[in-house]
Amino acid sequence: MTQTIPIQFDGETLHARAGETLAAALIAHGVQQFRTTVSGQPRGVFCGMGVCQDCLVEIDGVANRRACMTKIEKPVTVRRGVHARPLPPVTASASGSYAGSPEPEIREPALLVIGAGPGGLSAALFAQRAGVQVTVLDERSQAGGQYYKQLGVSASASASEPGIAPPDAQHRRGAALIESARKAGVEIIHDALVWGAFEPKEFIATVRGRSIRFRPAACIVATGAYERGWQVPGWTLPGVMTTGAAQTLWRTSRRLPGKRVLIAGNGPLNLQLAAELLSGGASVAAVVEAAPRPGLATLGPLVTMALAAPGLVAEGVGYSRMVKRNGVHIINDTVIEAIEKTGSGLSVTLARVSGETLAPRIDVDIVCLGYGFEPANELLRALGCTHDFDTDRRQLATRRDDTGLTSVAGVYALGDCTGLGGAKAALAEGSVVGAAVAVSLGHALAGPLAGERDRAVADLARQRRFQQALWTVYASPLNAPKERCGDTVICRCEEVTFGELDAALDEGLSTVGAIKRRTRIGMGRCQGRYCAPVLDEIVCERFGRSRDEMSGFAPRVPVKPVSIAELAGHGDDS
Repeated sequence: MTQTIPIQFDGETLHARAGETLAAALIAHGVQQFRTTVSGQPRGVFCGMGVCQDCLVEIDGVANRRACMTKIEKPVTVRRGVHARPLPPVTASASGSYAGSPEPEIREPALLVIGAGPGGLSAALFAQRAGVQVTVLDERSQAGGQYYKQLGVSASASASEPGIAPPDAQHRRGAALIESARKAGVEIIHDALVWGAFEPKEFIATVRGRSIRFRPAACIVATGAYERGWQVPGWTLPGVMTTGAAQTLWRTSRRLPGKRVLIAGNGPLNLQLAAELLSGGASVAAVVEAAPRPGLATLGPLVTMALAAPGLVAEGVGYSRMVKRNGVHIINDTVIEAIEKTGSGLSVTLARVSGETLAPRIDVDIVCLGYGFEPANELLRALGCTHDFDTDRRQLATRRDDTGLTSVAGVYALGDCTGLGGAKAALAEGSVVGAAVAVSLGHALAGPLAGERDRAVADLARQRRFQQALWTVYASPLNAPKERCGDTVICRCEEVTFGELDAALDEGLSTVGAIKRRTRIGMGRCQGRYCAPVLDEIVCERFGRSRDEMSGFAPRVPVKPVSIAELAGHGDDS
């Protein structure tokens, strides 16, 4: 049987599965509100991957802990996060600094890989096999990234355990890749929060409270992407989360986000989530897709996809069949217009992409939003790597050569942090980049490795053809909500509304920096990851400018929130 661990949550005893996240355990017990904001508004899990910082709780007296990133390994006492709750006293020396603050440990691996998703692991494995000493840093407690999310509960190996589905093929492929990397000798450091990047290629991470400075001979940044916000009324309510957050709950902890779920957005991940939640026993009210229904105009791209990656097409057909078999309606050319809190859950208003509001509303427990991704390129920008604005994807793309080398010597990048290409492309690209780094460090590729590199180059080309065709099939004329109501929140951290933004623009403020200082947009814990792209688009459109790497917020260190205690080397190592 699955081992359970008692946790205290606001005075109530709950039981969690060993190895699942605190967020998953709380949601399984019907808890959606995790904290309150400065204005008293409730918040819950949104991104599910440690980016949004909205699931902050107090654990064993330590405030501001991310429930989605905290694994249950022992009994804990948890309280909802409350803004400005007094922090516990700390021990300081007479000078006011931490007593005996240690100097950061300095490590100099030949190759440092940041991110243990498909691309990062593939690159690390190839380089290690070519003779390079490789260290991988990953913020999560398990390798695999967002695509190869590994099942964390202790009964994951038991297919007979009631209520816990066994690992599927995607889990197993990820586990095999992780095991291959470890057997080859790759050092994988988990729970490593990389918060600083400094020219030419120096990084600082906190690992269980310790500060470590990394100075590699070469580095590969493979930090992936995170989902965009969808700034409509109600998008900050507890129970509204990203598609990726809901998938993480299921794929890592075998927990459903709710009993009745609405999934809305743009792209195939939403269809996959619907199929997975249905397999777990959830009721999916509908899949709301912004793109039009595929027709004759998309026949060519569909053929390209089938020729380039028939396995992926087969997976997609399987998801579609399961969704239809369960009677789930796929509503195309439609988006979410507003979300309201009701006595029993959430009520959702839909609208056509053309603007027509649809009736009636749909009542659900949970709303999942999947309206595209933003590359997690903060470290690359902090290092000074050149970026170009991709007008089709509306995001910055890292400028690289065919081997993944950026404009900064010794700094390589791959995968979705450079511009979206998908997990299978990242997997192939990892081998290409890993080979290039090995050669740059003086390691010749033996015959078998050279052949593998060449096959990876061909596979990468196929995967990119597939991805380009996929974007064509899922193309939507709508990039953001049509109506931006004055009292709708644009910055979920600082609770700044579109009305406040409009007031700043009416004052004549014409740069994002000036607007940030006037309104506090982008000054919150997520550091502008959800509001900055929207703000940049609005400002550039209003003043007739084009978006580029200089038009948005400048990259700042730390690129992620880090406590003063951790900076001083006295962070909580639990």
